[in-house]
Amino acid sequence: MSNEEEPTVKSRRIYRGRVVNLRVDTVRLAIGRTATREIVEHGETVCVVPLDGRGNVLLVEQYRKPAGTRLLEVPAGGIDEGETPEEATLRELQEEVGVTAGKLEKLTAFWLAPGFCTERMHAYLATELEPSSLKADDDEAIRVVPTPLDSVLGLIKDNAIRDVKSIATLLLVLRLR
Repeated sequence: MSNEEEPTVKSRRIYRGRVVNLRVDTVRLAIGRTATREIVEHGETVCVVPLDGRGNVLLVEQYRKPAGTRLLEVPAGGIDEGETPEEATLRELQEEVGVTAGKLEKLTAFWLAPGFCTERMHAYLATELEPSSLKADDDEAIRVVPTPLDSVLGLIKDNAIRDVKSIATLLLVLRLR
């Protein structure tokens, strides 16, 4: 057994919800002892940096109850059953921003909080944007905020953009551009 493996000895489901499940696993450590891991189960997700032809990133602003404030973010959402990450990205663009993309470029995929959560997020850059909308989710109140790409670094530095998926993907796009 390698030092990184933690075989599950016992697993117990604590909560089953619409968005997340919670389980508690007892694992065996490489040194022979057991330990407890509280794990939030969450499906895979996508996020996207939509860049229009004028050099603006189409960010979204919405209230986030866990943070207790409105956040300026890149569009994001879950991957529905049977969808590819690319299909989910195009759907989220239409639902949240009212556009579709002629070109999608995969940036990366990352774990959002690997210390306790199974959520893995796929990140994309969307260009060649065209108007196209789908019905937004009933429980979201989103405002689209076109933002010059060259102002993004200052917004991150000034704490106006504060969530990790947005910071990571926007910095990656700035680095690649």
